[in-house]
Amino acid sequence: MAAVQITEELRRQALRWQKEEITGYQTYRRLERAVRDSHNSRIVARIADEEMRHYNTLKTYTGREVSPNWFRVWLYTWLARLLGLTFGLKLMERSEDKAQASYTDFLEEFPELEQILHEEEEHETELLDMLDEEVLKYTGSVVLGLNDALVELTGTLAGLTFAFQNTNLIALSGLITGLSASLSMAASEYLSSRADEGDAHPGRSALYTGLAYVFTVLVLVFPYFILESYLLCLLWTLVNAVVVIAVFNAYLAVARDLNFGRRFGEMALISIGVALFSFGIGFLIRTLFGVEV
Repeated sequence: MAAVQITEELRRQALRWQKEEITGYQTYRRLERAVRDSHNSRIVARIADEEMRHYNTLKTYTGREVSPNWFRVWLYTWLARLLGLTFGLKLMERSEDKAQASYTDFLEEFPELEQILHEEEEHETELLDMLDEEVLKYTGSVVLGLNDALVELTGTLAGLTFAFQNTNLIALSGLITGLSASLSMAASEYLSSRADEGDAHPGRSALYTGLAYVFTVLVLVFPYFILESYLLCLLWTLVNAVVVIAVFNAYLAVARDLNFGRRFGEMALISIGVALFSFGIGFLIRTLFGVEV
């Protein structure tokens, strides 16, 4: 089909959109083949077909074939495989939003953009929300494990740090306390899930809670096995806590469309606040009882 006559400036703009669409198409096609769940595979295939239709529509204006951005194809494909299909696709859609934001400025020159824009919005509001992933079903269990471990163990380690002032003893005490607490928390989540009788499988809820707790324990206790200065260990532990909070909330902000800043600030404030309070308690206990280790 012959290209529609437009100015060279408009053609360059259309070529940029065209590249976005073919990049999305190639990414979705690769993910479609990698997804084992037939429900999710059909959704991804439908989005891929729409991306190719958008590409061909734009090609009627440019009259040219365009190569995809292969680096982005590779990046989003592997992010989806490593961090979950929903996370990878929603992150990709966010990057495409920048291109889509400019569509409204050119509706008069490219009338077809209105339909393209509508379908792109549908990807986010309908299709991506239809994705069914186990890890997102148990986000609440993961949040429970992370929150409890961050609040309880940062406080415990801060208290032990000033009470014992011995990194080896603090590390062993913190590890034993953390691992014991993870089993207790997993058991509580199992019983809670059974009592709720919801869609969540009690065993899997307990597993996700326990694993999140254990992971956080290892990250927080790790500095005490490496350094000799107990104060530097505490500082490193607090930094690790903030990093864990930031990474997890960044993941939720993309996968579940949640507010990153508010959730991050709330979790960080609680964890660091409890740690500082517990550090003060450790100081008082050591002073009042004359504890020397």
